[in-house]
Amino acid sequence: MNSNPMYMEYVDDADPQPAPRRGWRILGWVCIGLSAVMVAGSLTAYGLYRKAFGNISHEDVNAQLGPNRPKKLNSAMNILLLGSDTRAGANGKYGRSLKNEAPRSDTMILLHLSPGGGQAMGISFPRDLMIPMPSCKSRKGGTIPAQSRAQINSAFTNGGAACVIKTIESISNIRVDHFMQVDFTGFKTITKAIGGVPVCLPKSVNDPKSGLRLSKGKHKISGETALAYVRVRHGLGDGSDTDRIKRQQKFMGALAGQAMSAGVLSNPKKLYALMNAVTKSLTTDKELTPQVMMDIAQEMSGMTTGKLRFVTVPSGPDPADINRVALSQAAQPFFAAVRNDKTVPKEPKAGASKIPPSQVRVRVYNGSGVDGQAGRVADDLESQGFQVAVGGNAPATAATKVLYGSGADQQAQTLAALIPSGPQPTARGKGATPGVVDLVVGRNWTNLKSAGAGIPKQQGEIRASDNICDT
Repeated sequence: MNSNPMYMEYVDDADPQPAPRRGWRILGWVCIGLSAVMVAGSLTAYGLYRKAFGNISHEDVNAQLGPNRPKKLNSAMNILLLGSDTRAGANGKYGRSLKNEAPRSDTMILLHLSPGGGQAMGISFPRDLMIPMPSCKSRKGGTIPAQSRAQINSAFTNGGAACVIKTIESISNIRVDHFMQVDFTGFKTITKAIGGVPVCLPKSVNDPKSGLRLSKGKHKISGETALAYVRVRHGLGDGSDTDRIKRQQKFMGALAGQAMSAGVLSNPKKLYALMNAVTKSLTTDKELTPQVMMDIAQEMSGMTTGKLRFVTVPSGPDPADINRVALSQAAQPFFAAVRNDKTVPKEPKAGASKIPPSQVRVRVYNGSGVDGQAGRVADDLESQGFQVAVGGNAPATAATKVLYGSGADQQAQTLAALIPSGPQPTARGKGATPGVVDLVVGRNWTNLKSAGAGIPKQQGEIRASDNICDT
């Protein structure tokens, strides 16, 4: 194991002995699952869930952070989600030799909730991201000096949640409002409580290290099998940390979708079982009270899987160490977009379509004569929440057109309202598909108005509504 404390190596990377620590990482994404459940459901029956809220542990981080923090620019909510591999209590079964070591974290996700409840985005920070580390208070009360170069996950080991918050704020200038921290004891219970999570394997896997044994294709997994799926490293993909993050983002999207669609939210017994499982493994800041959680749930009550996005912070290979990653040039513009996410979805005007973009299927054709225009427009539409496919080239046209198949006239109104040139939706005859809106991009195309997304689509972005078998 590397003796340099700057490189926080992990048992799953360094030791062949069975001391599994990989499975816990997905619990950071379970925080998003909890948030998705809370924001998607109306938790008005507070008395029923009071016991579950009572399971939550709290930590005072504001006293450690002090007043020198980024300003809050809008009504967006930023919640830092952390996974802890503590071996205390029931967690001891996942590596007893590590029982006396300081907890570590290689799941750091900033959950950004857009103003007005329009979108939610989980921003993942890779565990081996090299960044300047600010001075922090240590777990024992001392002071950890600032470092010009350190691995981001060392912040949690050295200074706990407060140090991670300070670190994220220092590199992004984004104000972190709250934090949630979980361990891995509740993971199997969570996957069982929602009736299993759908996954899709590109090939059959028989991996003795993780214990995952599944055939190629679709499965619904829970319990030990789900734990093995999120642990597996070399049996699927290229074995990299980035590849595993992508798989776990898709898993979390599927988990959120299952919670939203499988009757969990509408069934008090199922919802209580899920919340009880999550909250037993949850620590938050003192300010994230049950009432604040309820307020978030009310504001985000219109959440759908199409509005739940997952990205990895813009990064690439570290020039100083090919085994590490560093923030790319796209990182600061991305952070600025998150900081300045002020767009609030507007109430539709009288007589306007009330169908949200997430329920509109759009097929994009390129009639502009500009190579690749249909793909670019499709990406913009997808970032606004539309269900999009690229239809190919169309005869050249100066004006952009919105055409619709049978039953899609209101959906066409939703799309047309976001196009500055104001095309009048027209029924399509030959070639129309029922329920589908066709957008023919003309030479007058400029851009889309915002539907409340606020943050442009990111490279490699995953949505909870994505097909689980898409790669």
